[in-house]
Amino acid sequence: MLDEKIRSRAEAQQYRLVGSHSAVKICHWTKKSLTDEGFCYKQKFYGTESHRCCQMTPSLFCPNRCLYCWRSIELFSGRKIIGRINDPEEIVDGCISQHRILINGFPGNEKINMKKFKEAQNPNMFAISLTGEPTLYPELDGIIDELRKRNIMSFLVSNGQLPEKIKNLQCMPTQLYISLDAPTKEIYKKIDKPMFPDFWERLSKTLDLIPSLGCRTALRITAVKNLNMVKPEEYAKLIKKANPMFVEVKGYMWVGESRKRLKESNMPTHKEVMGFAKKISESTGYKISEEKKESTAVLLADRNCKNRLIKG
Repeated sequence: MLDEKIRSRAEAQQYRLVGSHSAVKICHWTKKSLTDEGFCYKQKFYGTESHRCCQMTPSLFCPNRCLYCWRSIELFSGRKIIGRINDPEEIVDGCISQHRILINGFPGNEKINMKKFKEAQNPNMFAISLTGEPTLYPELDGIIDELRKRNIMSFLVSNGQLPEKIKNLQCMPTQLYISLDAPTKEIYKKIDKPMFPDFWERLSKTLDLIPSLGCRTALRITAVKNLNMVKPEEYAKLIKKANPMFVEVKGYMWVGESRKRLKESNMPTHKEVMGFAKKISESTGYKISEEKKESTAVLLADRNCKNRLIKG
């Protein structure tokens, strides 16, 4: 069970805790979409609906302490979940319930799109990426299966530090993201500050698994200026090794707790992100498919991937 200090800090940051180790929070772009003021890059890249997305995690804990993370990493660092493990159905029900509570104040906004608000009561996508490392949750299969039964898509984001958990997944998400934060072991150690001593080997094993997984796959590079926007040819080697359907190059945003660790000058412009994405494209053969300037995000797609949009 989370101690009171962690609970109070998380709730002050607009998280709503679910059970012993899970949480939900309304995404910035979900709020924007509900008032018709914008939408997430995933809507443009993949055809998801920002107003129907539930941003959650089944594990507040994470074995990496990334400099760019906007979360309170000092509160949630850990190699395993501590306390009672909640059931998948309990977590899914709790997240939807808390999600509804969090958006209930929106009808007070005169800009609210009531059609979207009503649809948002029943999310059709779970972004399993809020904070922490989802693969630390031992019944992750159960959550993905539970979502599938309810016709809810799942976008799972992992740092790849637990390759065996990914290898043993029996129920695959709609799309699996693996964070690729550095082109070399030395840079990874500097940026991600991993707790596992064999962190690079763990990531390498996860990248080896990607071609054999039966789901849509993506590598996500969080581009931090003056830190990891280097050595595109080394990124290319890792990308070719993993052979994902997509590569996202997403600019670091100077927000939240990351402002204590990095400087505003570490935040690249969209032009800089696009320039770096072009270098990776040239080194890999992946083609630039989409961009969203407001999110400083660029999507590269494998030339053999005929359809990037989610169908149903």
